[in-house]
Amino acid sequence: MALNGTWIDHFPENYSWSNATLVCKGMAPYGAVAIEEIERIGERLKERAGEPHAWSEEWSAMASQLEKHADAAAADGRNMTAGNYYIRAGNYFFTGERFIPPGEAKLAMYKKALRCFHAGLERRHRNIERVDVPYDGSALAAYFMKAPGVSGKAPTVVLFNGMDNCKEMSVLFAGLEFAARGMHTLAIDGPGQGESLRLRRIHTRYDYEAAGTAAYNYVASRADVDPKKVTVMGYSFGGYYAPRIVAFDKRYAACVAFGAMHSSIYAWVLKIKTVTQSDATKSAQSAFQVPWVFGAEDIDEALEMSKRFDLEGVAQRIECPALVVHGEKDRIVPLDSAQKLYDMIGSKRKTYKIFTADDGGAEHCQVDNRQVGIDYIADWIAANT
Repeated sequence: MALNGTWIDHFPENYSWSNATLVCKGMAPYGAVAIEEIERIGERLKERAGEPHAWSEEWSAMASQLEKHADAAAADGRNMTAGNYYIRAGNYFFTGERFIPPGEAKLAMYKKALRCFHAGLERRHRNIERVDVPYDGSALAAYFMKAPGVSGKAPTVVLFNGMDNCKEMSVLFAGLEFAARGMHTLAIDGPGQGESLRLRRIHTRYDYEAAGTAAYNYVASRADVDPKKVTVMGYSFGGYYAPRIVAFDKRYAACVAFGAMHSSIYAWVLKIKTVTQSDATKSAQSAFQVPWVFGAEDIDEALEMSKRFDLEGVAQRIECPALVVHGEKDRIVPLDSAQKLYDMIGSKRKTYKIFTADDGGAEHCQVDNRQVGIDYIADWIAANT
């Protein structure tokens, strides 16, 4: 059954805006956005279609309004209310930052988002600890969410983001469900992601096992983590990272590709180049996003670098239980890529789960109904580690 409303395609003539809005809407089950506020932003954006700065200005305007309410509530000692406002403001600032090219304006809005996220998470989720994960002479920014009421060493999920997302989102949409099942979560901005990219200038790399090994070493060093029950999960572009990590670091107990990625990233980057040069509104990614994440001067250099991002001959080395989750109507990574990844995985214990339109969650990484995807993943991890 096809949906005729605007939940998925808020801006029918602009897929870039629609996809980014849907990502933000997908945070609704976790108290991180309000659909009514997003509707107001959307109405103003429809009136300003075609204006170059409309996107960042409208999301920032709503975020700034909520930030003021949060500051006032915090000053009055109403910290739970302040926390709600701060988290929503953080999400809206981060959404508005998405289409600003790298530079001072982008960094300034990101810092506003981070300030609000920190203030909100500290008030609403006191089981979250801000940590640094030692990595390659530097450190990766992360959150460690402890499962409430759990004593001793517990199973833990190491969670890497996609290309356009951040640990502040994943610690909520995934960490809360893992915590409810007695699992801790390390939500990490890996190389090329979130804070690690923006404030620490750490770019992505094809051999992502370097980041995966750093994350495992960190969680295994903690007294509250069972080192024999550590799962790695990556979503969206992380659907490349997670399989790559477990192919080389055999200490992980399981692997989840929450949204498969193209086995050859070169083909994906080439498509982004072609689409953004033809009509940027038809691409989920901005023209600047891939070069920025890769640390490349331009899309052509990024395209050359992407040739090394390939799971062929790598996924076959996976031995631990592995899960590939994908949406039937994924418009960013086609369904056949998920099938190809599943077929390549060498583990004898592997699971392939496709969400259909009737199931809900048929879009990329189940962002149209993220709860069904995360529930399935959390239950699978609990049963397989």
